[in-house]
Amino acid sequence: MNYKTLLYLGSLILLTFGFQQKQTLPDGFVYAKSVIPDLDVELRYFSQNNFVGDTIDGYNANRLIVTKGTAEKLKLVQDELQEQNLCLKVYDGYRPQRAVNHFITWARKLNDTVNKAIFYPEVQKKNLFKSGYIASRSGHSRGSTVDLTITDGETGEPLDMGSPYDFFGEASWVAHDALTDEQKKNRQLLQTVMLKHNFRNYSKEWWHFTLRWEPFPKTYFDFEVE
Repeated sequence: MNYKTLLYLGSLILLTFGFQQKQTLPDGFVYAKSVIPDLDVELRYFSQNNFVGDTIDGYNANRLIVTKGTAEKLKLVQDELQEQNLCLKVYDGYRPQRAVNHFITWARKLNDTVNKAIFYPEVQKKNLFKSGYIASRSGHSRGSTVDLTITDGETGEPLDMGSPYDFFGEASWVAHDALTDEQKKNRQLLQTVMLKHNFRNYSKEWWHFTLRWEPFPKTYFDFEVE
């Protein structure tokens, strides 16, 4: 039994026992797994495996929330990838404003650099604002932006994209040239399939996509992920 099948069966069990029914979401938002039951979700901000090195405010569960239109388009991406025995893995979707505030507070504590060697080895922490890595608002808080990659359908392992997720540096730029042919091919596959289904990319983060014509283009939400 491969990884994709195990993930799907596990998701069905969760749905059957009602573990997906906790909070009432604002109109227009859904739990992504209610639309894509076999979606692989690893919310990095509900863990210590992120540039802060701690669970981020507002992330109380590993449950991906996005706008309904975003989930429906991601379902089309997932279906297309599965024809090639590949899958999506999502690292972040809707992000509460309080999480962004957490990033801002952390960025001002210049001595707190626990995960610097992994996520921003070549950037001084004092320059994270100036370089655009930390900002007071995030498109994620509007609910239609996702951070994701592609995984092998047999093993569940992410394809080699040439830099880790959330790496602060030029290696994460979509057009970064110092990549192997395989890394370039993997990035191009992700770009192609996401663009095909109405997502636009941020050029300095290969993993970052926003739904075109998003439903809440000027609204930044702050309900918790739970």
